Amino acid sequence: MQDHDRRVRFEQAVLPHLDAAFNLARWLTGNEHDAEDLVQEAYLRAFRFFDRFHGGDGRPWLLRVVRNTCYTWLRQHRPHQATSFDEEIHSGTDASPDPEKLLMQKSTRQMLHDTLEELPPEFREVLVLRELEGYSYKEIAAVVGVPVGTVMSRLARARGRLQQCLAPRLNKELEGDL
Repeated sequence: MQDHDRRVRFEQAVLPHLDAAFNLARWLTGNEHDAEDLVQEAYLRAFRFFDRFHGGDGRPWLLRVVRNTCYTWLRQHRPHQATSFDEEIHSGTDASPDPEKLLMQKSTRQMLHDTLEELPPEFREVLVLRELEGYSYKEIAAVVGVPVGTVMSRLARARGRLQQCLAPRLNKELEGDL
């Protein structure tokens, strides 16, 4: 009966966050198939170590397991992507959609996606957790395992790098339209 209770608690605390876990893994690895495998591995690890979960919101705890699983995998399979980053380096809705406008939005989304993938994982993860998943700085700090101030710093640097990388691309695209 104890195993059944443990499984039920695990399912209630962790399973609702499967989409967030996959989203984070996909952005960290840049590959859907790898992300699926790593989320599965992370869930197995989370279940194995569920006794270490002390209640509360299971999302930050689970995403930390997913993050650690992804970084372990990246270090083993893609050492160039798992290196730590250097601190010194660094719409409104329309009632009637216009086909040209829709094409431009699709192009801009793809450009944003490509640029996000070029960012170091430490920057990408805070952007994904904050902007796509809507996590608070405190929740991100719990997932990433760094102080809130570091989260804020990484997020500011990530936004700056994103802007720095996107500006020339957007200017080039706008020049092409003239």
